[in-house]
Amino acid sequence: MYDRWGRYGRPVVLLHGLLYDRTMWWPVAADLGDCCAAVAVDLPGHGESAPREQYHLDRLTHDLAMLISRLDLRRAPILVGHAEATLIAESFADRYATHAVVSVGTAAAGGDALAGVPESYRQFAVPRDDRALLAAYRECLTGPAARARSATRSRISVGEAPRAPRRDGLFPHLCDPAASAATLRKLC
Repeated sequence: MYDRWGRYGRPVVLLHGLLYDRTMWWPVAADLGDCCAAVAVDLPGHGESAPREQYHLDRLTHDLAMLISRLDLRRAPILVGHAEATLIAESFADRYATHAVVSVGTAAAGGDALAGVPESYRQFAVPRDDRALLAAYRECLTGPAARARSATRSRISVGEAPRAPRRDGLFPHLCDPAASAATLRKLC
């Protein structure tokens, strides 16, 4: 399942972290405007996407490639991975043409994970309580193959501009969606 904004320009594919869903990207996607074709995806077992018996990084990567192909996006996408989903974005970039991989919210969120997130955006950062799904993805996204992939790819962090206020934590893109969208527009 996915949502799409815009039809033209550089594709920006937005991947949520474990136990979240595509709605976490709605504020950023709305601020991207017409400069790109934004796609927010529900990973298998999340949001409105069906669960699986097993979750393998290679299969998730293949499924993402098939979705991007079906959407006929025509240009190499910018892949934005929230937290653990960055590994899926990196795995995709290892196999397919990719303009950039952007990592969001990978810093350890000490204390309040929602610190700095305005009240109106907190609704987009509600995790699902599903220990079985977490366990199913854990090996896929933390195993040796995933660690080897993540060690070889450089990341671009959103929300780290020198003039911007510090946005540590799990949801820097929700602290200021307009600033996150502006950073992504620069990559387009």
